[in-house]
Amino acid sequence: MKKWILIILLVLFVYTVYFFTIFFLDHKLLICINVFFSLVAFIIAMLIIFENRSPSKTINWLIVLILFPVLGFFSYALFGRSYHKRKIGDKNFYIQNNNGSNIELKTLMKSKKELTHERQRVFSNLAFNLGDSPLSFHTEVKVLTNGEVTFDEIIKSLQKAEHHIHLEYYIIRDDVIGRKIKNILIKKAREGVKIRCIYDTLGSWKLSKQYLSDLRSVGVSIKPFLPLKIRFLNNHINYRNHKKIIVVDGKIGFTGGINIGDEYLGKDKKVGFWRDTHLMLKGEAVNALQYFFIKDWLFAANEKFNTEEYFIQDYKSKHQNLGAVQVINSGPDQKWVVMKNLFFSMIISAKKSIWFASPYFIPDEDILSALKVACLNGIDVKFIFPSNPDNRFVYYASRSYFLDLIEAGMKIYQYNHGFMHSKFIIIDQDYATIGTTNMDMRSFHLNFEVNVFLYQQNSVKKLVEDFENDLLDSTFIGLEQFKNRSRLQKIAESFARLASPLL
Repeated sequence: MKKWILIILLVLFVYTVYFFTIFFLDHKLLICINVFFSLVAFIIAMLIIFENRSPSKTINWLIVLILFPVLGFFSYALFGRSYHKRKIGDKNFYIQNNNGSNIELKTLMKSKKELTHERQRVFSNLAFNLGDSPLSFHTEVKVLTNGEVTFDEIIKSLQKAEHHIHLEYYIIRDDVIGRKIKNILIKKAREGVKIRCIYDTLGSWKLSKQYLSDLRSVGVSIKPFLPLKIRFLNNHINYRNHKKIIVVDGKIGFTGGINIGDEYLGKDKKVGFWRDTHLMLKGEAVNALQYFFIKDWLFAANEKFNTEEYFIQDYKSKHQNLGAVQVINSGPDQKWVVMKNLFFSMIISAKKSIWFASPYFIPDEDILSALKVACLNGIDVKFIFPSNPDNRFVYYASRSYFLDLIEAGMKIYQYNHGFMHSKFIIIDQDYATIGTTNMDMRSFHLNFEVNVFLYQQNSVKKLVEDFENDLLDSTFIGLEQFKNRSRLQKIAESFARLASPLL
């Protein structure tokens, strides 16, 4: 209640100064400009209310528009509209077999088995209904811990490519590792390998024209996702492709938290060592990564190449009892809020433990309530969060949620050995997800993401082992310790939280 009283007083103060200044300046042009933006802000406010958004988002936009009509107008123009949420998925998409008939992803995944655990079976059905992607029992999974191991595997796979290479990344940098991968792609393109690449315009805004030109000059097809024609002044800016995908010859796939950049090898002086996790897939589930890439390529390049030659047929592994893998795609163009609903379902399904890591933690009310209830129910909830952030504003917004969770019984650890960028959830040390999705509202509602869900997989044991090792490099945040943080930190957290639904 006190917070709302302060907001009301602040609004009254701002508008008192506002009209006092206008009265004494007696500047007709200034008055016209302010009246115009105030009217526009009022109209936008009405539109936001009638869109029936979540109350928290509606209130935050209204606060911005009331306090700062001009700033609010431009902020809403750039970040607030949901026009592209309706438009992004408009293009028709299908895959053709050799007879010219359309086929769906589920026909490419020929697993007939079922999960033995009922809880996992129920969850996998939910994931299928939300993400339209089936289970695979014929996929080998390797957890790649940190950048050095990840790039070693990626480079080896790229060098062995014979037919095609598909890449889709939020960030591609023109640095040492970026140029190394570029040179491999150039070499493979000259050998006749077909290479397609999608990059996010905002995430890769520093990518040089020369880098792109070098790739295109040898026949590499490289396209931006939702290009910003006037950078930072375009409403595309709010919908970003946060995926990290590589598919080599349709047989090997990579996804996870690692973009193409030197910082993922620990070369960022600001944050130092970069703790991250990636996955390498071999086998049937690579079809799902391929399927989602082809769909994004149709949108980004308006080009269809979707034939069966890009997919694995009847994959046979040397290994037995591989467990199950499910690759789920999400984005603002989908009817359901896919990843948020799946994360929520995982949390409420836990019987013993919920262990997770995320560099950004801005949950909505559903996720926040689910975590609190799990803690109060005696479930072991552990969360690893970076102590050395790459974004101070998001860092303070994240910490604003800690007190309630700690009081409910959640154990929060600050990772001290560099920057924690891994994004995974482990339930009961039994099944897990890892991918590109952060535990925040931007990943849930605005970004295009991809996650892999692992059931009865040895890879889950590796994630558990890595999490336990990360705890050794982390500091537990006790209740009294957190309560005794400085007043300046508390103020920063409170102000950052006001903007959390917009982050």
